[in-house]
Amino acid sequence: MREIILLNITGRDHPGLTAALADVLADHGINILDIGQAVIHDHLSLGMLLEVPPEAQSGPVIKELLFQAHQLGLNIDFTPIDEEQYEEWVGLQGKPRYIVTLLGRKLTARNIAQVARVASRHGLNIDGITRLSGRFSLRRDDPHRRACVEFSVRGEPAREGALRQELLEISGTEEVDVAFQADDLYRRNRRLIVFDMDSTLIQVEVIDELARAAGVGDRVAAITEAAMRGEIDFKESFRRRMALLKGLDAGVLERIAADLPITEGAERLISSLKRLGYRIGILSGGFTYFARHLQQRLGVDCISANELEIENGVLTGRVSGEIVDGARKAELLQQMAREMGIGLQQVIAVGDGANDLPMLGLAGLGVAFHAKPVVRDNARHAISTLGLDGILYLLGVRDRELVE
Repeated sequence: MREIILLNITGRDHPGLTAALADVLADHGINILDIGQAVIHDHLSLGMLLEVPPEAQSGPVIKELLFQAHQLGLNIDFTPIDEEQYEEWVGLQGKPRYIVTLLGRKLTARNIAQVARVASRHGLNIDGITRLSGRFSLRRDDPHRRACVEFSVRGEPAREGALRQELLEISGTEEVDVAFQADDLYRRNRRLIVFDMDSTLIQVEVIDELARAAGVGDRVAAITEAAMRGEIDFKESFRRRMALLKGLDAGVLERIAADLPITEGAERLISSLKRLGYRIGILSGGFTYFARHLQQRLGVDCISANELEIENGVLTGRVSGEIVDGARKAELLQQMAREMGIGLQQVIAVGDGANDLPMLGLAGLGVAFHAKPVVRDNARHAISTLGLDGILYLLGVRDRELVE
């Protein structure tokens, strides 16, 4: 008669443990139906689901495993599993799977409990938890420290919208971000990432910098903020701001471009994704002059932005061609995907303003980055605690997999 046994092994980890135990099982012709192993701070937790075939007997196997575990300094437990129970477990493998990513500068037990509680409340079972971030010292204060764990969950939430809202509420009350994604092929097969420029790839709004140089900083900043909050149509606000720049000496462009503050994690994210074969784009309601500067500095493949109109060495207060607003960004994103021969599910879009929402909604992974509340609330994913390289965690990339 076939027997099914769940084997749980714990103890201090050292090389050769798994091989020694598997050798015992091999000597008795045991089949392994499932296996999982984790090591946390040199402490091993190993689980195996064993099938003891009819021609073998579990007694001698258990005896030898106990002896081997004693020799290795391990604790070992055996749990018999009913075959009917096993078949029910097998039947669950068709259930949808999701990834919940929890990230921040540090993670607390409260944060873990909150995510686990939401998952449980919506009928999701946690199959595994993996740390994606590297180890960090407690003796050194690092303002750019990253912490991230990934939950692999299984089940069918009855109200996915409500689940997402509850996870978003965690982000609203704690200094963490929580992302919820389907665990599917697309998540591991993105090919294009496009960024908004101002307040996303760089930490300023270039039009505000130009306005300060022109002595109209406060007036332009007020219009910019209203537009970013979605209170004014982007094209209208853009025309108003541009008109205030009329007569500005074009010589200031080079100085501003040279001093653009790059957002934390941008260079690490872009260089990592380029090594993985991604194409990098900028879709900006800002200006091509500055986008070209970033293109050279960061290795961006393609840019689309507004072309400043300059006559006799001064700004005219207008741009050449069509204004790049939210709708235009969405069109350009679709065009870039078509030219690459990929689907929108393989695209990542990142932005912070209301005019970024159309492209965030189209992309397979749309990320509101340090965004205004109206944008964060309407985007499927948001990062407000880490730099741009936090996006790597949403792709399942571990720190140790990257060449720093």
